[in-house]
Amino acid sequence: MLTQNLGYPRIGSQRQLKKACEQYWAGNISLKELNATARKIREENWQLQVDAGMALIPCNDFSFYDQVLDMSMLLGAIPSRYAPVLSQNKNNHETDLYFAMARGYQKDGLDIKAMEMTKWFDTNYHYIVPEFTAKQEFRIFSEKLFGEFNAAQQFCGDAAKPVLIGPASYLLLGKEKEVGFERIDLIKKLVPVYVEIINRLKTLGAKWVQLDEPCLVLDLSAKEKEALVYTHQAIANRVSGIKILVATYFGALQDNTPLAVNLPVAALHIDLVRAPEQLDEMLKQLPDRLQLSLGVIDGRNIWKNDYEKSLALINKAVAAIGAERVLIAPSCSLLHVPCDLELETELDYGTKNWLAFARQKLGELKDLAAIFEGDTALLAANKQSIEARRNSTQIHKPAVKERAAALTAQDAERLHTFAIRREVQRERFNLPLFPTTTIGSFPQTDDIRKLRATFKKGELSLNAYEKAIEEATIAAIRWQEDVGLDVLVHGEFERNDMVEYFGERLDGFLFTKNGWVQSYGSRCVKPPVIYGDVSRPRDMTVRWTTFAAAQTERHMKGMLTGPVTILQWSFVRDDQPRETTTNQIALAIRDEVVALEQAGIGIIQIDEPAIREGLPLRKADWPQYLDWAVKAFRISASGVQDDTQIHTHMCYSEFNDIIAHIAAMDADVITIETSRSQMDLLEAFAGFKYPNEIGPGVYDIHSPRIPTTQEMVDLLQKAAQLLPAQNLWVNPDCGLKTRKWPETKAALENMIAAAQTARQLIEVEA
Repeated sequence: MLTQNLGYPRIGSQRQLKKACEQYWAGNISLKELNATARKIREENWQLQVDAGMALIPCNDFSFYDQVLDMSMLLGAIPSRYAPVLSQNKNNHETDLYFAMARGYQKDGLDIKAMEMTKWFDTNYHYIVPEFTAKQEFRIFSEKLFGEFNAAQQFCGDAAKPVLIGPASYLLLGKEKEVGFERIDLIKKLVPVYVEIINRLKTLGAKWVQLDEPCLVLDLSAKEKEALVYTHQAIANRVSGIKILVATYFGALQDNTPLAVNLPVAALHIDLVRAPEQLDEMLKQLPDRLQLSLGVIDGRNIWKNDYEKSLALINKAVAAIGAERVLIAPSCSLLHVPCDLELETELDYGTKNWLAFARQKLGELKDLAAIFEGDTALLAANKQSIEARRNSTQIHKPAVKERAAALTAQDAERLHTFAIRREVQRERFNLPLFPTTTIGSFPQTDDIRKLRATFKKGELSLNAYEKAIEEATIAAIRWQEDVGLDVLVHGEFERNDMVEYFGERLDGFLFTKNGWVQSYGSRCVKPPVIYGDVSRPRDMTVRWTTFAAAQTERHMKGMLTGPVTILQWSFVRDDQPRETTTNQIALAIRDEVVALEQAGIGIIQIDEPAIREGLPLRKADWPQYLDWAVKAFRISASGVQDDTQIHTHMCYSEFNDIIAHIAAMDADVITIETSRSQMDLLEAFAGFKYPNEIGPGVYDIHSPRIPTTQEMVDLLQKAAQLLPAQNLWVNPDCGLKTRKWPETKAALENMIAAAQTARQLIEVEA
């Protein structure tokens, strides 16, 4: 029985890739130095997998920014607007074109917007959305794949397994940029390029190729199913002498099982962590020629594997089809978990013994193979760890469980409807048409990060630390007053991350020092671990929000992270329903909202960017999730009086299918990402006649590009055609933590000027 891996974290155990990319973007290192860092990370990853005995080791799973963008480069699916990046500056390299597509490009007399970005299925990873036209052509453009495979062979030999996103999934992950065609219709143009790619890999010595087709766990149309069948039949007809493994993950195949098992490929991978129930049906339908890869190690969470549960699945498969046809693997790429638990030197032994990061998950695969061959000592040690966690008194808090169990429908209701609240709030706040604000955070400069790190190391006193944070907060407030923002924020200089900060102040969470995972590009997050029942022992934000409010006569917004986002962006306990954990978090946030109100804060934002992200991949499962997710938000927001204005924020979300549930959240103001989509998302709100107030993001904070005032005016005019102008706010599309101060100030000054111009235009039109 063979072990294999589907993908490995590419950021490096010390976030080397993040640091190198940011230095390259700043012009501080050369392309040669950037590539040297990348090469070292890849080689270390391959060696770890060789040492763990993996029979198949992924290559081309490394990316400087995003694997979907890598595919667009490989396939030559490069929007025409980026052509000048190379043609107008002969010193630019393919890598510069690549980063321009991801981040935008604003130099050499060019001003090119970045490509759209959205969430990778139901994860917190973001990918760059491919753009397609009706006459789209594909060709091999980038040589990265082939160079990395040659390098991988030096470490892994025949175990080196190139990984590509499958043709159908690649098209379905993209977006049509003109009307009159469906992107899946491009499949017959695309497949010949895949055939050419795979044949080149075979010539270079590849024995296996992994084609990721995660779309197989989605609801697919008849045309999309036909495209999948056509794809793999066409490849089988034109490629020989190399084995194709189709990888599915993040859910069950369900009605797509007959399609998947009849694809003319050598092996099929299924996710038995998210969907263990699918194994029985799979074994009934599996043809004799097909090998089956069992995803039994959780590629998306950090809990130690329960070997007894995994072995039950493995033994069932082996009994049905024989060990020679079974591979064992993580459920999906290990991209979504941190690199190495051994770096966590400050975790106590008992807690650390509950966990497994990417490197340890490779070890778990090795253990399972050994246990299958008869190593009972490994199984006994694992059982002891699993039982220790299950029975730990650190996890279970009866008072917390009882409070959550006692929730009623009334706990999720504001005192009056939005129509009544709006009049009270307008009288209290007296804001102009198109009121301006930001989403919350301001740039976290190197000085701020160094200050926080020095304090955490005990090298700076609490008094000195707080004085420095106060000075940064006051400076941000004065600047906001000077440029004329209507609703201010305190800047969040005391916060490390929008989830981690709250987790550190809630019971039931534990934290790592090096548990970084990639969110997008060079943006890495360090998710907290929810290990037990969650409660709020003390105030979390009141001190800093009230300090900021005391520094200004303008309205100051309190900033909180919502319960679903805290759940989604943490590593969540797997021993109780997610709904139960979310309600516990919602009650903790509710207590903080009430405390802010009692301290005199009248505008409170509860960010929920992950509501859409948490949506199940199958529509049949949506109602149950949306019911408890919306209820959790309402529980967190409903303890206040009518004149307290509740805001929420969501980003990179397609709202059309869930707009009624977004409205049911009943936030007084919602801010959303719309800049990269050119306000397209607003059409869902307009069609629904969304009744509450809304702030469509007018510029993209995920790019260093500075938008002009006129382009933001154009976006506001488009928004005013779709929704009542008196309901519109003006804001960036997300927080500004990752940006630099010069670009932030320039962009916000243009944004405020755009709001002022829009006020004049709307008044003239009225």
